[in-house]
Amino acid sequence: MDIEGIFREESGRILATLIRLLGSFDLAEEGMQEAFATAVERWPREGTPAKPRAWLIATAQHKAIDVLRRRARFDSKREELQRIAELEQQFADAQMAKARIDNAGESMRRHNRTRSDGSDAGRDDDPFGDDRLRLIFTCCHPALALEAQVALTLRTLCGLTTEEIARSFLVPPPTMAQRLVRAKQKIRDARIPYQIPPEHELAARVEAVLLVVYLVFNEGYNATSGEAAVRHELCTEAIRLGRVVCQLLPRQTDARALLALMLLHDSRRPARTAQNGEPVLLEVQDRSLWNQEQIREGTALVESALRDGRASPYALQAAIAAVHAQAQSVEETDWRQIVGLYEILLQAQPSPVIELNHAAAVAMAEGPAAGLKLLDDLGAKSELRDYYLLPASRADLLRRLERWTEAADSYRRALALATNDSARKFLSRRLAEMEARI
Repeated sequence: MDIEGIFREESGRILATLIRLLGSFDLAEEGMQEAFATAVERWPREGTPAKPRAWLIATAQHKAIDVLRRRARFDSKREELQRIAELEQQFADAQMAKARIDNAGESMRRHNRTRSDGSDAGRDDDPFGDDRLRLIFTCCHPALALEAQVALTLRTLCGLTTEEIARSFLVPPPTMAQRLVRAKQKIRDARIPYQIPPEHELAARVEAVLLVVYLVFNEGYNATSGEAAVRHELCTEAIRLGRVVCQLLPRQTDARALLALMLLHDSRRPARTAQNGEPVLLEVQDRSLWNQEQIREGTALVESALRDGRASPYALQAAIAAVHAQAQSVEETDWRQIVGLYEILLQAQPSPVIELNHAAAVAMAEGPAAGLKLLDDLGAKSELRDYYLLPASRADLLRRLERWTEAADSYRRALALATNDSARKFLSRRLAEMEARI
């Protein structure tokens, strides 16, 4: 894997470990950036290490210690010098622990060398525990506003840029940058511990944690920027974290419902992009590619969540996804049931995005004209003014109604707003199709 791919897939995990080891968001980010810069310089010449993540963590910690040394002065920075000594000792202890784990793992592999599929080859085990989950609970401390909790987690765990996060919150990038800085300062000044809270405090954090996991998945499932329509590593990471939360809170039906929702959506991932990277609409996806194991697990989870708890927004969305997953084709989909579920969901959680999805379902159940009327009403609301999927959805319904000129205009509007390269390619192709018919 190239360095860019390692950064994309491992940076969140590396940063989470560094924040725990160094006790500072800013120092961890600076150390990681320097470690990757060193990798860009050395790996092409020396070769990629056998365990690149461990190499990057060790290098970043060395770089962070160097940063502290440069800042320290013997006459006025005794506390920083003490911190350097503590970090060096901590680093040495971690290296020894890692060596013990590696030696034990190698002995076990020699003892149990019966597998021939190579699935454990080069595995980069984490001797420090689940630092990503610790990071989520740290970011989701009730001392921080919910918006700050979500934004900080997306920045650190997912590696989203400040601009990408600002776009999702519909605020200017400088405003979001200030919020992130204040959130980090709050964690530092309030000495918020970097740990999974004790059991009696879990319930107070779970709403924010579930929201963060859901947003991590959404960014993976519908990437806001970049070349790929889907960021597979974020989908996988969100599902893994969802499973861990379910294990921590086995009676939490919302956690179960969220895991169901992610599994059911993710089951369609192999069919959602074409070979050229463009997104493939649900109506023309090859359903034989859908992951049936994920569909079975997700369906069982949502049925369990609805049986044991309330019809929460996560459970309702998972139920909608289950109706899609169980249909053999778009024509056989029970669109009226989906419309009804969206109407219940809108009562439980009013949202312009849910209204947009409801309009799309109405268009399938009652025809494109009915869906278009709802979209036109929705277009008068300012919340979706810069959301490219609104004009894209409107363009698709106009296309189905053979109103080519209006469809072209809406595709142009969507194209001007889209920031994902694969979405732009798809919209450009559809726009050309409309222009050819005018």
